[in-house]
Amino acid sequence: MGFTRFPATLLALLVSAPLAAAPATYRIDPEHFFIAFLIEHVGYERLIGQFTQASGEFVYDEQAKQLQSGSVEVRAASVTTHHDGRDAHVRSGDFLDAGKQPLIRFVAREYRSGGKSGGILRGDLTLLGQTHPVELKVRLNKAAQYPFGHRKHTLGISASAKIQRSRWGMTYGVANGMVGDEVELLFEFEALRQ
Repeated sequence: MGFTRFPATLLALLVSAPLAAAPATYRIDPEHFFIAFLIEHVGYERLIGQFTQASGEFVYDEQAKQLQSGSVEVRAASVTTHHDGRDAHVRSGDFLDAGKQPLIRFVAREYRSGGKSGGILRGDLTLLGQTHPVELKVRLNKAAQYPFGHRKHTLGISASAKIQRSRWGMTYGVANGMVGDEVELLFEFEALRQ
């Protein structure tokens, strides 16, 4: 009699125990993916620009807050600063060289959680054919089932980083102060669990 109770008790424990979370693939929603940059322009303003074509995905264990892998690709020619002449210049060899270097790529290497709301993401940024490490501050805004539309489990994320563009060989306008060397990158996006 005691023997028959043991399997039933064990089964009840297994059923009631929470299942361990597993890493899942998250794909960035192209309809909710914004990459902006700020850069000093002749000392008068911080010019705001944006890339309009990008894609990416990552493998993340939400419960353990561990990132296994991730990457983002940005189409260099999709840059816009809302001025046609300036945009053509930014796409040229003086800056992004979009004709010869069509993709800007970020590959994640390590994520260190800073608690419930975010952490630090380290990875490698390839720009103009050169690859250098970059560190991003990441904030997790929300993780829940989307309330309408696709209704998938969704992560809402904000991230930012500052880079020196000259490190990638983009030196136009730096020496004479026409265009700043420091570029602030801003990312706002939603990622859907697959």
